[in-house]
Amino acid sequence: MKELESFREIVRTEVPLALQTWLQLGGAAEYFAEPTSEEQLASLLAAATAANYPIRVLGQGSNVLAPEEGVRGLVVRLTDPCFCNVTTEGDCLTAGGGTKLGRVVTTAAYSGLAGLEAFVGIPGSVGGAVYENITTTDGHLGQYVESVHAVTFDGRIVDLTRDEIAFGYRSCSIENAIILSVRFRLEQEDAKELSRRLQKIWIVRKKLQPMGYQNSGRLFKNPRGENAAELIESVGLSRARIGGAALSARNCNYVVVEPECCVSDVLRLIDLIRNQVAERLEVELELELEIWKG
Repeated sequence: MKELESFREIVRTEVPLALQTWLQLGGAAEYFAEPTSEEQLASLLAAATAANYPIRVLGQGSNVLAPEEGVRGLVVRLTDPCFCNVTTEGDCLTAGGGTKLGRVVTTAAYSGLAGLEAFVGIPGSVGGAVYENITTTDGHLGQYVESVHAVTFDGRIVDLTRDEIAFGYRSCSIENAIILSVRFRLEQEDAKELSRRLQKIWIVRKKLQPMGYQNSGRLFKNPRGENAAELIESVGLSRARIGGAALSARNCNYVVVEPECCVSDVLRLIDLIRNQVAERLEVELELELEIWKG
């Protein structure tokens, strides 16, 4: 802990990750930090890197499964208001990396800025959404990114233009860095029409997701040209359950965890589905759920 002594006001030890994630599973983070400024975050990351501490970034916790034994090193979460601002200027919107994606989507629509409404109802933070380049049938988030403001794990604050970032299918080239803010370039449209379109998309998407009170997470990325839920259903696993982990009745590409569920239940269910789909359909399902190692 001596390397992080000067960060005692923002670093806590043995913080249960089950309280920080949607699945509410997993052990504790050895060190858990919620910095209050970019400069403080940069110094913290530099100190952790110099001490060879593993660094993990936790957004809204919507797609993270932490191990029962907990994780070693430093987990960083951007919860301070300085990382959660949203501003608009002309046809651009700038959002802090810790901002909930839902807030950004609705702000854009109500401001008459089109493009992001396709991502309504998708959980997570802006930083995580850009890092994963979330994708729908209408396109991917990266196509609207103009620039990214970030801090590298060794403590350097950098600004990247769109041309300096490679966006792939549900991925981007930013590595070993935390996204501090993102500038999106959008198109101006009538705010009322945008709001109506957003509401229609939201209604459809909510019907395909677990109930709001359920602890759940999306399991697999959709393979190109295919739908992961349809593949799971085609091998007869749409109602699969192992222990306290069960597939959602609304969408079998979501796992719903019940009170008695443990991490191993979810992992065994994932293995069952991947093995069956690979064996019977010759399709390799890629995880969307991020499984952290200890």
